[in-house]
Amino acid sequence: MKFLFDFFPILLFFGAYHLEGIYVATAVAMVASVVQIAAGWLMWRKVERMHWVSAGLIVLFGGMTLILHNPLFIMWKPTILNWLFALVFLGSAFIGKKPLVQRMMEHVIQVPRAIWHRVNWAWVAFFVISGVANILVAYQFSEAFWVNFKLFGLMGMTFVFMILQGLYLGLYAERPAEVQADTGPQDSDERP
Repeated sequence: MKFLFDFFPILLFFGAYHLEGIYVATAVAMVASVVQIAAGWLMWRKVERMHWVSAGLIVLFGGMTLILHNPLFIMWKPTILNWLFALVFLGSAFIGKKPLVQRMMEHVIQVPRAIWHRVNWAWVAFFVISGVANILVAYQFSEAFWVNFKLFGLMGMTFVFMILQGLYLGLYAERPAEVQADTGPQDSDERP
């Protein structure tokens, strides 16, 4: 359910594009982003920062696309969003005690500090590469190809990267302290 909620504007953009073209799809994505924020507030009484940033960029770049009648503005939106995420992850490596990826995931898995830093840098590189890939596709291929890449290519890249990250983190996962205590050496003086 959360997955569909997070990708609601992208899915509607994709559907509207194939029915009505880039300008209707852009308007649909703009409305869907506002609805997503309102629905998030009504359901959970909070809105994730990612949704605020994404909605702001969709409204800004979508508005420029519609006003100037130029689809390149909406095509730049995923690149700008990815590069902003890269900057946030990069900044977290230097600001605060923990990189962003550790703050987001340490409640799920425990790994050595150096591994958190490596994974954080991997996210920086991933977001930079995703932004570059998006803009290369936007300029080198047809609009229809870009729309498909936006949904399937960028989302596919993200899923593959997340799986690889999970496997990598799994190699270094530390066992919880209580499990380690249970498997420690037994006192030989105790008899049943």
